[in-house]
Amino acid sequence: MALLQYILNRLILMVPTFFLVMVIIFLLVRLLPGDPAIALAGDRASDADLAAIRERLGLNEPLLMQFWLFLTNTLKGDLGTSILMRAPVIDVIFNRLPTTVFLTVYAVCLSLIIAGPLAFVAALNRGRWPDNIIRSAFQVGLSMPVFYIGLILLTFLAAQLRWFPVGGYGETFPAQLYHLFLPAIAVALYTSAIIMRNLRSAVIEVLDAEYVQFARAKGLPVRLILGRHVLRNALISTITLVGLSIGNMMSGTLVTETVFAVPGVGRLMLEAIFARDYPLIQGLTLTFAVLVSLVFLLTDLCQSALDPRIRLT
Repeated sequence: MALLQYILNRLILMVPTFFLVMVIIFLLVRLLPGDPAIALAGDRASDADLAAIRERLGLNEPLLMQFWLFLTNTLKGDLGTSILMRAPVIDVIFNRLPTTVFLTVYAVCLSLIIAGPLAFVAALNRGRWPDNIIRSAFQVGLSMPVFYIGLILLTFLAAQLRWFPVGGYGETFPAQLYHLFLPAIAVALYTSAIIMRNLRSAVIEVLDAEYVQFARAKGLPVRLILGRHVLRNALISTITLVGLSIGNMMSGTLVTETVFAVPGVGRLMLEAIFARDYPLIQGLTLTFAVLVSLVFLLTDLCQSALDPRIRLT
C-alpha cells in the first residue's frame, strides 16, 4: 500500500511538470528564426501560397489560441502533422523512437558492465596501483566529449580497420547490436567514468561504516559483506546518477546519432529544427520529457526498493 501511494504521489508531481514543459516547448519553438511556411513552400513561393500555408498550420491565430490548440490536441494524442515528413507526428516519432531507446539501453548496459567491477576493484585497493591506474584511465575518458570519442572510434575501428560499420541500424537483433556498438561504446566510455567515480566513493564510504566493521568483527565472509551490506547501500546514490545519465544520454542522442548516422529521434530532431517543423519539434521535445520523467520514476522506485525509508519522504 505504501508503495502504491508513493507511485501515485510521483505521478501527481509529473502533472505540473508536463504542463510547464509544454509551455516552454511552445514558446521556444516560436522563437526559432525563420518561417515554417517558407521552409515548406520554398523561397520562390508566392505571398498567397505562404498565406494559405500559415492559415492551414494555424500560424495566423493569436499566440494564446495556438497554445490552447496545442494543449488540447496533445491531450487527445494528436501531435499534428509533420511539415518535413508530411505524416502524423506521432507516427514519425514511433518509427524512430525504438532505435534511440535501444541505443540508450545498450549504452547504459555497457556503462554498468565497465564501471561496476572496476569501481569495486578501485575501492578495495584504494591508494594502491590498481586504484591509481583505473582512475587515471577513466579520467582520460571523462576529459573527452562524446562526439570526439565517436570520431576516433569511427576513424580507426570503422574506416581503417573495418571492424564495424560506419553507420546504420541493422535489421535483426544481432545486427543491431553490431551496428550500434560504436555509438553505444562512445557514450558508455564517457558515462562509465562518471558512474565509476561515484560508485567507488560510495563503496569506500560504506566500507568505513560502523555496521560493516561490525560485520567483519563477527567473522562474516567477505562475499556476504560486499553483497548484502556494501553493494546494497552503495548503489543508492549510484542509481540516482545512472538515472540522470540516462536523461543526458537521451538528450545527447542528437550529436551521437548524427555522428554515426543512426536513424533515431535525436537525428530527427536536428532535421526538424533545420526545417522549422513546429509540430515535429514540439512532439519530439515532449517525447523526450515523457521518457526522462519515466526514467526518473523508475529511479525513485529502485531507490525505494533498496531503502524503504525513501517512500516516507
